[in-house]
Amino acid sequence: MFSTKALATSALVLSLSGFGFAASAMDNPMVGGAAMYADKNIVENAVNSADHTTLVAAVQAAGLVETLSGEGPFTVFAPTNDAFAALPEGTVETLLQPENKDMLTTILTCHVVAADAMSDAIAGMIADDGGVHPVSTVGGCTLQAKMDGDNIVLEDERGGTATVTIADVKQSNGVIHVIDAVLLPAE
Repeated sequence: MFSTKALATSALVLSLSGFGFAASAMDNPMVGGAAMYADKNIVENAVNSADHTTLVAAVQAAGLVETLSGEGPFTVFAPTNDAFAALPEGTVETLLQPENKDMLTTILTCHVVAADAMSDAIAGMIADDGGVHPVSTVGGCTLQAKMDGDNIVLEDERGGTATVTIADVKQSNGVIHVIDAVLLPAE
């Protein structure tokens, strides 16, 4: 399990690499207008997605860059800027304040699983568990994974749901699944 200090020293930063562009970028979907490279880590790729600037800022504020740049494997359910914007007014600004770092870290790590879980594996676990599969996160949350047609839907501990909109974005230390809502821990 990760210590709070280790999680606080990790953040999401994504960057492009010219080397290996053709091979690794073609295998992965574009995210936020940027190519994602399977030979780069979660942080190195996330910083280039125009759809994830709020998530990147939050990961940096929580001190999670080093952790998410680490060996992993990690599965990150990555909320878009629109997902953060849908939170009640002022929520993001409040969470980014230094005095709320622990709360921000908990919320962000409730989007991270200590495994490399591609969508077909998640769908298989959902089917094996009769339609609902519990997903334990590094933040101590338990998400409920379900299917809605061909889409994976995650339910957080407050009953909120997020749909995977872009699945299987391969990283050197795991995988990112883009989601359309922020998942929250129990109050």
